[in-house]
Amino acid sequence: MKYRFLIALAIAATAAAGTAQTRIWRCGNTYTNNQAEAQAKACKPMEGGNITVVEGTKVNGGTSTTRVATAPQKTASQRIDGEAQRARDAEARTILEAELKKAEARRAELLKEYNDGEPEKLGPETRNYQKYLDRVAELKANIARSENDIAGIKRELARLPAPK
Repeated sequence: MKYRFLIALAIAATAAAGTAQTRIWRCGNTYTNNQAEAQAKACKPMEGGNITVVEGTKVNGGTSTTRVATAPQKTASQRIDGEAQRARDAEARTILEAELKKAEARRAELLKEYNDGEPEKLGPETRNYQKYLDRVAELKANIARSENDIAGIKRELARLPAPK
């Protein structure tokens, strides 16, 4: 008898909780359950299942002003003189040439390991031919990638003015 009362009370509580939801209105990208606010903004009532809205972080500390970052305007006094620009170009050329040498060395190493499409089999590859084929395909892709890197570095070098 006591249990029936508790079960009936639990059912009544869950039923009341299910119908206790208030009406929700959608106002553009925001939602409200305030009827006066919804009528003032001409919001549309939401139909259907439950709605969960997670409040995001406020941009710019919650202020409504929007700031756009712009690059500073160069004035005549901020221009780089010819000698400084030549020094920057020379430094860029030096860095690119070092990168080119590293990329060419990496490509040579990959080509040596690739061995014209027939690299030597490593330990587990003698029993599992698919591992060998996968490694060969990976080597081929790495060689193509390194050749693209070399071509890109050469393009960058061609854009720089000739050294004097």
